[in-house]
Amino acid sequence: MIAQIRRLVGFLERADRFHGAFPHFLHGTTGKVIPFSEKDDGGDLVETSFLIAGLLAARSFVEGEAPDLAAAIDRLWHGVEWDHFVRADGALLWHWSPRHGFAIDLPITGWNECLITHILAAASPSHGIGRRAYDSSWVTGNDFRNGRSWHGIELPLGPEKGGPLFFSHYSFLGLDPRGLTDSHADYFVQNVAHTRINHAHCVENPHHHAGYGPACWGLTASDDPNGYDAHAPTNDSGVITPTAALSAFPYAPDLAMAALRHFYDDRGDAIWRDLGFADAFHPGTGWVAESHLAIDQGPIVVMIENFRSGLLWDLFMACPEVGRGLATLGFSSKRLGGMV
Repeated sequence: MIAQIRRLVGFLERADRFHGAFPHFLHGTTGKVIPFSEKDDGGDLVETSFLIAGLLAARSFVEGEAPDLAAAIDRLWHGVEWDHFVRADGALLWHWSPRHGFAIDLPITGWNECLITHILAAASPSHGIGRRAYDSSWVTGNDFRNGRSWHGIELPLGPEKGGPLFFSHYSFLGLDPRGLTDSHADYFVQNVAHTRINHAHCVENPHHHAGYGPACWGLTASDDPNGYDAHAPTNDSGVITPTAALSAFPYAPDLAMAALRHFYDDRGDAIWRDLGFADAFHPGTGWVAESHLAIDQGPIVVMIENFRSGLLWDLFMACPEVGRGLATLGFSSKRLGGMV
């Protein structure tokens, strides 16, 4: 395992970075940027935050046995210039391009998958930004506060009916939501509610998609017959994405296990392959994605392990910088006592 982490870190040290931030896509051999779009050809702060969160968990795993590798991870972590991505009004921006600068001008506002970006930006020991962006940009987003109920379930934060389920996965692969609160929400309650609303929508099945039911559920971003889409209760085209249900093990283990058994036992001949479940499938038409997307496969493994042992949560939350970032933004957690 340490050898694999060392190989990955060595590749990242040679890869393209822009003010320390990695691009959305890298060439897997050369490490050169692959533009996501015409103006998105440089640093992507959100994708970088997902990567850094994983690297910090890896640092906790290796630091006792491989201090040189831990130091290399620190160089990547300390090199991200979070403060470079702060707009004059205090908003934290998603992208920077060496050719177009901040032309995309997309602030990272909530509620969505980007909470971890604000936490790491506040936690950075070299380029920390304090809490201004969190207070003036993240929590003022149009979809941040909710408080309405669907299927008898109150949703504290987020868009109508919760949005795609990756909102409750990506930031929380390392960030432990159990007992994590601030003045806006209890984040475990938030993620459980989001999951249950998604499941209840699939059971109710208002669009009458064939195949939906208590064990065939899960709407989130994935490949679909028309390319790629962020599936959600408000954008339900009949496509089920296994990662949606299976990455929800910490939040609804019985519902997730029912989906796992159904996907494998009842549909395995069609959707189970050597790399795991196909990215998505349409039970009504029989369409099955050709793809296995790492950003969908990875959370399945991580969240099952977090449900089983809490390992990735333990590794990430053991980082003292994480505790300082959370405290800076006004979070409370049972974890903070030993971290700050």
